[in-house]
Amino acid sequence: MKHDLKGIIPPLVTPFDDNEMLDEAALRENVRFMLKKNVHGICLGGSTGEGHTLSVEELARSIEIACEEVEGRIPVVAGIIANSTRDAIAAAKAVSKFEVAALQITPVHYVFKPTEDATYAHFERLTSEVDIPIIIYNVVPWNYLSPQLLVRIMEGLPGVIGVKQSAGDLKLMADLMISVPQGRLVFTAVDALLYPSFAIGAHGTIAANPAAVPGVCVSLWDAVQSGDHERAKEIHEALLAFWNTIFADNLPANVKYVLSKQGVATGRPRMPMPVTSAAQAAAIDAQLEKVLRYDQA
Repeated sequence: MKHDLKGIIPPLVTPFDDNEMLDEAALRENVRFMLKKNVHGICLGGSTGEGHTLSVEELARSIEIACEEVEGRIPVVAGIIANSTRDAIAAAKAVSKFEVAALQITPVHYVFKPTEDATYAHFERLTSEVDIPIIIYNVVPWNYLSPQLLVRIMEGLPGVIGVKQSAGDLKLMADLMISVPQGRLVFTAVDALLYPSFAIGAHGTIAANPAAVPGVCVSLWDAVQSGDHERAKEIHEALLAFWNTIFADNLPANVKYVLSKQGVATGRPRMPMPVTSAAQAAAIDAQLEKVLRYDQA
């Protein structure tokens, strides 16, 4: 079943049990929670999902479980974080047997930065060997792709249907929005600035805030789409105050903590990521009740 990719697409956490193994029952619970919040899609294996720690087999099993729970109602995106073209292709082929709407793939992220031509060749080979649309996950600080390179890739490779733009620079987002080829998609992962990203035309978001408080982010999206900017700004301010409490090097752990406060089983992060500290929990608790007032689901 074909779906349009747009709106609020949370990158789900990956629940692990006390032995750091995939907790399949908890993952199903997370998918059902997102469906109840009326999200427009879900992503597995992203940064919030600790995708950098997952084996290919774990990623594939996560996608299989998500597809079973979703039953075609919303699109499922598979996140791939790999350091070589070969490994990215292997992961893509492992999930290709399931109903995957798109692949969210990072540029390589180890210290050796490829040239722009090498990066182009990376995505060119991916599109030639895997018949699933690709969204470039532009997140790696020392290999951050410029709007010009992203446009070059999207113009030259029909299999690359869009980009997920991360980091905090709304100027780069704005530059991309006015130059993106027609028919290509731009998703924002600038969590602190979801509202202005939506207001300038971002097609949706795949980001940590939606993974933590999906119903609130759906409310924000709906407000912008209906032109209710007074309400959108109000939600933005609550989301920003909340975001400032969860943004840290253990962000996935903090998202898991937030979900647990909403009654969703999430388990622990994989070592060496620390769990949410007592100080972090206190700050989160102070803002969570306020932001959840905007959860209309």
